[in-house]
Amino acid sequence: MARYIFITGGVVSSLGKGLMAASLAALLQARGYRVRIRKFDPYLNVDPGTMSPYQHGEVYVTDDGAETDLDLGHYERFTGVPSRQSDNITSGRIYQTIIAKERRGDYLGATVQVIPHVTDAIKEFARNETEDLDFVLCEIGGTVGDIESLPFMEAIRQLRNDIGRQNTCFVHLTLVPYIAAAGELKTKPTQHSVRDMTALGIQPDVLVCRCERPLPAGERAKIALFCNVPTEAVIPALDAKTIYGVPLQYHAEGLDRAVLNSFGLPSEGSPELTRWDDIIDRLSNVEGEVSIGVVGKYVGLQDAYKSLHEALVHGGIANRVKVNIRWLDAELFEQAPDDIAVTLEPLHAILVPGGFGERGSEGKIAAVRFARERKVPYFGICLGMQMACIEGARNTAGIAEASTTEFGPTAEPVVGLITEWMTAEGLQQRQEGGDMGGTMRLGAYDATLASNSHVASIYGQTAISERHRHRYEVNVHYKDALEAGGLRFSGMSPDGALPEIVERPDHPWFVGVQFHPELKSKPFEPHPLFASFIAAAVQQSRLV
Repeated sequence: MARYIFITGGVVSSLGKGLMAASLAALLQARGYRVRIRKFDPYLNVDPGTMSPYQHGEVYVTDDGAETDLDLGHYERFTGVPSRQSDNITSGRIYQTIIAKERRGDYLGATVQVIPHVTDAIKEFARNETEDLDFVLCEIGGTVGDIESLPFMEAIRQLRNDIGRQNTCFVHLTLVPYIAAAGELKTKPTQHSVRDMTALGIQPDVLVCRCERPLPAGERAKIALFCNVPTEAVIPALDAKTIYGVPLQYHAEGLDRAVLNSFGLPSEGSPELTRWDDIIDRLSNVEGEVSIGVVGKYVGLQDAYKSLHEALVHGGIANRVKVNIRWLDAELFEQAPDDIAVTLEPLHAILVPGGFGERGSEGKIAAVRFARERKVPYFGICLGMQMACIEGARNTAGIAEASTTEFGPTAEPVVGLITEWMTAEGLQQRQEGGDMGGTMRLGAYDATLASNSHVASIYGQTAISERHRHRYEVNVHYKDALEAGGLRFSGMSPDGALPEIVERPDHPWFVGVQFHPELKSKPFEPHPLFASFIAAAVQQSRLV
């Protein structure tokens, strides 16, 4: 039976529970254990798919088509274990399931209550699909004391009783703030947070203490005494220079040993951390740097493009260069078109990411044109590919009115709403004006690459599988006209119906993809497109 590690947060949000969970899983994995990480989100949305990026950050998409929390991206990047729909649950999904059962009469007239019905559903989720695992790490969203998270806290309390103390470990991430006026680190917030936990019937086994300054031995012992944990189970967590240094930092402070000791498992010896050492070496000892301009819509919140940011860093790791990312608001190019050249000229490559809606679209198209005409490496992802096709249609294929139906009626729908497509389960159909949640082309789909194409040489193969998240597709009926204008369709769905990749053979590096390759990139396995894109930027930097 799998052992469970429950990860909670206290005092304030945004302390880094997701990174801590991912780092701990990586350390256990490096010791030879099989791991999986899950996220419990207390909000009432069924999933984050309809939430604004400014509210929630990016939506991470799994191979099986789930729209999930961005922390699942951290989990997958740090462990290499593909996330699944069963790895993220929300209060909304729990209640949706329970209410559907109640309407069907599944409860046989019983009064449906938080305990036991909601807590039972949470426990069932936690224990589902855990065969052949050594550890299941479950991160509870929010902060101890939140009303929304109480059913989840009660469920994990019950789970300890259900499967036994020897099979569970509670890890609590908290804050030890530094008060400059007093010149001291203060432990009282941590004490109060643990007190709130114990009031819910949960005694933490390991405390991870976020702090700006080193935690003195005396303060560590004080926390251990007041919070009823061994001193060696109080783990300091200072800020790291890079998130990929966090596993090494936690190991140095003894996190993996403290967790294994809590289970009564052997903790001697060291995990195999060679690949993490190599990543840090490549980040610390770079051989140059490049500047990448990301022309997007949500640049005010970098979490909206979290996986994209990390994939660019991974491309830098592959080429041993530092990647300087300039986040550029596409709307500014619409308001001041004369500034486009001034802003983009110093950059070594340009990327237009995914997004939804018309705002900033003309600025993105202008960025595509600049990259095409000036021979600057260009990477278009999802909407970025669609903008590349519209730019090509207008300026090289002679279709002046080219646009997308996403922005309203158009005489030349180079991009249009996808209403049906084939999946492994059969034909999928959507209607305009239907529900927005979960109605896109979501998850992993196969694509076939032209054997003599640039992208086939990048991938080193002609059959690929990548993750999608979009409602609109490039209209295949414009394929001949666009190719006559120099934009080659080098990747298609296996049935030839849906364009997946376009490129310009007459350009040093110009690629647009309908999918999201950033979702599969990892620091120890950079995605080939990002590795190649950064390599092209390095080449461009030598020409500037």
